[in-house]
Amino acid sequence: MSSRICPMLPFIRSLTRKKPLEPAGEQSNFCRCLTTLDLIGLGVGSTLGAGVYVLSGEVAREVAGPSIVMSFLVAAVASVFAGLCYAELGARVPKMGSAYLYSYVTIGEVWAFVTGWNLLLSYVIETSSIAKAWTGAFDDLMHNVMAKHLGEHTLMDSPGLAEYPDFFAAALIMLLAGVLAYGLKESAIVNTVFTTVNVSVLIFIITSGFIKGDLKNWHISKKIVLNATWEIIPLPVAFEYIGWEPAKYAVAVGSLCALSTSLLGVMLPMPRVLYAMARDGLLFKPLSFMSSRQSPVLATLSSGAVAAFMVLLFDLKALVDMSSIGTIFAYTLVAVCLLILRYKDDAGFVLRLEPFSIRDLLSPPFRATHRTSKNVTILTIIILFLVIVLTVLLSEALYSLSRRELWSVLLVSVLVLTLVLAVVIIWRQPQSRTKASFMVPCVPVIPV
Repeated sequence: MSSRICPMLPFIRSLTRKKPLEPAGEQSNFCRCLTTLDLIGLGVGSTLGAGVYVLSGEVAREVAGPSIVMSFLVAAVASVFAGLCYAELGARVPKMGSAYLYSYVTIGEVWAFVTGWNLLLSYVIETSSIAKAWTGAFDDLMHNVMAKHLGEHTLMDSPGLAEYPDFFAAALIMLLAGVLAYGLKESAIVNTVFTTVNVSVLIFIITSGFIKGDLKNWHISKKIVLNATWEIIPLPVAFEYIGWEPAKYAVAVGSLCALSTSLLGVMLPMPRVLYAMARDGLLFKPLSFMSSRQSPVLATLSSGAVAAFMVLLFDLKALVDMSSIGTIFAYTLVAVCLLILRYKDDAGFVLRLEPFSIRDLLSPPFRATHRTSKNVTILTIIILFLVIVLTVLLSEALYSLSRRELWSVLLVSVLVLTLVLAVVIIWRQPQSRTKASFMVPCVPVIPV
């Protein structure tokens, strides 16, 4: 009867359906062959890559200046908080972990679909940007021979596109995609070797910084900054400016190893998200094909081909800007999923009609109910809205805030107080009694 009244109702329900934590009959077909050392190598390798060796110079020049150290610190703290949220969700969802799966079991299929495509786009863009950074660092050692040759013969003079198609980067992506498609264990061994070289070189760079660093650079006058001629320098070239010419090549080898491990670390989860979406029916079923070596061959080669195509067209800066958006979206969604799961009503609790009331919101019951869980969900949406408005205000009205104009100070104060009040109300709500092997401390502060 309801389907006659509203023909779209089954479709709407299908968009909001959730995946059970333990789907009946679903088994993991992936080869569980990675050791603790392999996992550490993949984690370190995917972290210490293009951001350290290539993008740090550009960010220092264009945005942060000497305070790039503080910028890295802020990003690190945010990543630690996101890592804690990922850890608890990984403990609560005992399957192949990703923001796609966490959103599927927490907030429904439509958000899982959006998250999956966001992750795929983010991984593809990161793969393309790191491969382009790899070829750029390699070309610097050869005095930009490839850039000059390709720039002369295959110039693409269009806004938003690269100066020339980077065929070398595309070939590198397809080569690593073939290695990953062949087997995970072999890829992990290569990654561990490159990561060891990378960490050794980073220790040398840190030591060099203590030797050649100058605290006067933290106190450069504004006049000197405005009148200086600035140049972006992939990190190895910086050693030429301090007279350590031989160190340039050692650091260049480390940067190539770092970019290789970072590229492997990014390409590893990309086909697995593609496989999971195909298995769940959100993408083409053939992409869920597994080889005899328990590797998602079609998903790996397909994602590698898309990344190779993108690296032929787009420049590095455009790719990195798009990748940052995908990363912060995934971090935010994981934090939202954690809040919803932590305050979910207890299993076996009798569902009854609970009307909303301010009194119950401020003095909630002892156990988590459907009403308290719904309150937390609504408050989480409000917090997201407040954070977005506050972020836009702080960035667009910076001049007014620096002059302490009444309207800007008053608006920021109201938004901050409302945000704090929403966090306090969530903190007062009863949490689910379902425990996990790891649980994030200071909830809801850390996810928020």
